[in-house]
Amino acid sequence: MKHNYEQLLRYMHLLEKGYSAWSIHIRYGINSELLKRYWASYLRYGPSALHKKKRTVVSPVVRFQAIREYENNELSLREVLIKYDISETAFYTWRQEYSKGRLEQIGSRPKGRPPKDMGRPKKKKPEEMTELERLRYENECLRTENALLKKVRALVEEREARLREIGRKPSKN
Repeated sequence: MKHNYEQLLRYMHLLEKGYSAWSIHIRYGINSELLKRYWASYLRYGPSALHKKKRTVVSPVVRFQAIREYENNELSLREVLIKYDISETAFYTWRQEYSKGRLEQIGSRPKGRPPKDMGRPKKKKPEEMTELERLRYENECLRTENALLKKVRALVEEREARLREIGRKPSKN
């Protein structure tokens, strides 16, 4: 469940009043670890820490520094996330890439699904085509025209046959 700014602010006020993170978790369904992280950010940055953040690009140097501080037990996970203002998912992705030796590549990867090569190819103007391309294009047009004429002829013959069955003569048009 996603929690909006007003709900998060309500949880922070409850924590200020002395409610435990566990009791708020039970009553409102917010993960207690997430609540603790929000609480630490709230204490450090104030109510602005509860707003949804835009995606930020972090340099590989800062990523390496965050991983090093966490792995050398200088900071806890929560402290690293707050200090560098990053999400837990992003941090775990960085650690995974770092363990594979590919930390520098994270920022260079394009986001989202790669574009598919769908749709009709762009038509070239006759002046831009080579002679072979122009002949192939003309050949395809003629094949299409022949197929269309065959279908029209078949439909006309079918109609004439139906009319003969019921005793009418087909029209001259």
